[in-house]
Amino acid sequence: MQTRRLFALVAGAAMLHTASGAVAADAPATTATPDPVLAQVVAGDWRTPEARARDASRHPVEALTFWGLKPGMTILEVQPGAQSWWTEILAPYAKRTGGKLYVTGPDLSNPDLPEGARKSRAAFEARYGAKPDLYGKIDVLNWGAKSAPLPKDTFDFILTARSVHGWMGQPGMAEKTFKEFYDALKPGGILAVEQHRANPGPQDPKAASGYVTEDHVIGLAKQAGFTLVAKSELNANPKDTKDHPFGVWTLPPALRSTAYGSEKEEDPTFDHSKYVAIGESDRMTLKFVKEK
Repeated sequence: MQTRRLFALVAGAAMLHTASGAVAADAPATTATPDPVLAQVVAGDWRTPEARARDASRHPVEALTFWGLKPGMTILEVQPGAQSWWTEILAPYAKRTGGKLYVTGPDLSNPDLPEGARKSRAAFEARYGAKPDLYGKIDVLNWGAKSAPLPKDTFDFILTARSVHGWMGQPGMAEKTFKEFYDALKPGGILAVEQHRANPGPQDPKAASGYVTEDHVIGLAKQAGFTLVAKSELNANPKDTKDHPFGVWTLPPALRSTAYGSEKEEDPTFDHSKYVAIGESDRMTLKFVKEK
C-alpha cells in the first residue's frame, strides 16, 4: 500500500521541462515504482520526529526517485550541514544497497579554518561513526575555497541541496564548484540540485536573500559541461513571496528574526505566524547529467 501511494505521489509531482524546454512527463519517474528500500529508510525510526515532519515539504522519496538514485551508487552529498537531514537517508540507503556515501566537510588542510568548523566536522564524524551498522562508513572529504579538487571520475550521484547561494558570496566559487562536480562524476553521472528559487529576472550576484534564479543555476551547470535532463515542480511553493525581511531564513525551518550572519540576538517579539503559514521556500528541483 505504501509503495503504491508513493508511486502516485511521484507520478503526480513529476511534470517536467525537458532540456529543450517542452513540458513532458518524466517516463522513468512515472513508470518505475519507487525503490522500497528507499521508502523503508525514509520511514526509519532513527530519524527524529522533527526531521520526518519536514518530509511533507522536501519529498525525499519522490525527489530521489526523480533524480535517479539507484542501489549500489557511489554518492557524494555536498555540505550536509549541522542537521545533516539528507545524510540520515542517504547513508542507510547506501549501506543497505551496497553503495558508498561520501560527504564534503570543512577543509582540515586549510590553516585558516575556524575552530568552530573543525568542531562541527568532528561532531559529524562522531555521530555517524558511532553506528556503522546503520550508516556504514561515511568518508568525509576536505572541501572549501582552498581545498584540492574532488577525486575525478568517482561518483555516480552528487546531491547539493540549498547551497548554491552560499557559494555566490565568494567570487568565482560557484563556477569552481560546478566544474569540480563535473570532473568528479563518472560519465553518465547525475548532479541533483535543490535550491531556493528566485523569481525570473536579474540575479543578485551575491544572492544575499538566499534565492537564486533557475536560469542562473542552469547557466552555471551548463558552463561546467552538464546537460540539463529535467526539471520538477515537486518542491514548488506558490505561497512564497520571496520578499521576506531576513531573506529565505525568515521562513521555516530557520524562522530567523535577525539578518543571517549578523550574529545579533534573535528578536523575541518578532511575529513568525505569517512565515509559518507560508511554509518552507519555493525551490527548484533540477537533474543534470555528465554525458561524457
